[in-house]
Amino acid sequence: MKLRYLAAAILALAGAALSAPADAQTKLKMVLNWKYQGPQGYFFLAQDRGYFAREGLDVTMDPGTGSGAPITLIASGAYDVGFGDMNALIDFATQKPDVAPIAVYAMFNQPPFTIAVKSGSPIKTAKDLEGKTLGGPANDGALKLFPAFCTLAKIDCTGVKLTNIQPNLREQLLMQGQFDGAFGFVNTIRFSAKLIGIDPDKELRFIKFGDYGMDLYSNVIMVSQKLAKENPQAVRGLLKAINQGVVDALKDPTAAVAAVAKRDQLIDLKIERERFDATILDEMNHPEIAKIGLGDVDDARLKASIDILAMAFDLKTKPPVEQVFNRSFLPPRAERPSSMK
Repeated sequence: MKLRYLAAAILALAGAALSAPADAQTKLKMVLNWKYQGPQGYFFLAQDRGYFAREGLDVTMDPGTGSGAPITLIASGAYDVGFGDMNALIDFATQKPDVAPIAVYAMFNQPPFTIAVKSGSPIKTAKDLEGKTLGGPANDGALKLFPAFCTLAKIDCTGVKLTNIQPNLREQLLMQGQFDGAFGFVNTIRFSAKLIGIDPDKELRFIKFGDYGMDLYSNVIMVSQKLAKENPQAVRGLLKAINQGVVDALKDPTAAVAAVAKRDQLIDLKIERERFDATILDEMNHPEIAKIGLGDVDDARLKASIDILAMAFDLKTKPPVEQVFNRSFLPPRAERPSSMK
C-alpha cells in the first residue's frame, strides 16, 4: 500500500514537472508602433516559430497608435515592452528618469521622419512651411520632433497651425486639401497612400527631416526599468528571439508578411511586401551596422542626437547615452545582421 502511494506521488510530481515549463513562462505585454503592417513581420515570425517560447516567454503583442505612444504606456506599467521612437524616449527621460523605459535594441537606425505635401503644392523646402497648416496623429514621431526640426532648419514655426488627425485619414485628408502637409514616416505615408489609390511617386512630395541635419535613430525595442532590473534574462531572451525573427525575415520576406496577414487578413499582401522591402532598405540599413551590427548604436552618434534634441527642445538636462540605451542585453555581435541586403 505504501509503495502504491509512493508511486502515485512520484507520478503526480512527474506530471507537475512536465507541465511546469508552460506554467513557468514569463508573460510579457508588448505594444507595437502602429497597426499591423508588413515591417512588423519579424516580431510575428519570432512568435509563430516558437522563438519566444524557446526562451521561456509568453509574449502578447498589441497594435499601437504611433511611435511616441509606447513610452508612456511602459512608464505607466500598462506594458513591459514597446516598439517606439528613441527620440520621444530621450525627451521623456529628461522629465521622468525614474520611470522612463530603456532602449535595448535599435531597429530603425535611419531617420524616417517627414512632412508629406501634394506634388503640386508650393511647399518645396522647409522654409515654405512657415504659416501653413500641418496635420498628424497625436503620437506621431515626426509631429513630436517638429520643434526640433524648426530649430535645425532655421525656420519660424510660430505661425504654423497644427491639427490632430486620425491616422487612417491622414493621406485622404491631405489630398482633399484639409491641411497643407502631413507628419509621418516616409514609408508609412507612401504605402498607406497606395492603399487608397494614390501614386506617391507622382502625387506626393516629402520634406525629410534627415535632409536638415536630423541624423537621428528612430524606432527601438524598449523595456521597462522594472523588467530590466528584475528579469534581465527575460530581456536577453526577448532580444534573442526578435533578432532571430529579423534574420528569418531577411531570408524569407514573403513568410514575414504572411505572418502579419495571420493577424489581419484584410491587409494587401503585395503592398505590405513592398512596405517591408522599403523599410528594410530605407530605415534599417545605416552603414554603421557593418561595424556594430543591427540592434546596437554608435555612442557618438546617439550623443549627438541627444545634443540636437536638448538644443531644439531646450531640455534642462541631457541624459547620458547609458541612461537611454543599454546594449548589455543584445545577442552576440556575430548573430546580428551586418547588412539588410
